Amino acid sequence: MNIEIEYCVPCGYLDKASDAQKTILNTFGEQIDAVTLKPGNKGVYTFRADGDVIYTKPDEFRIEEIVDIIKARL
Repeated sequence: MNIEIEYCVPCGYLDKASDAQKTILNTFGEQIDAVTLKPGNKGVYTFRADGDVIYTKPDEFRIEEIVDIIKARL
């Protein structure tokens, strides 16, 4: 499974996206193929699992829910 985190560069979401990437990698290790960061703009903060959106801003961000979604898809 490939996870993509698209984040808004002008909004300063890089640290938030990097923290989420680290959490996903620490949680799933070799169970997933990749967690990539994709720079964006216009306030974007979206997570995709194999191309399917599993979280998008403005929904309340909770990394635990994203981890649970990824776990269920594995």
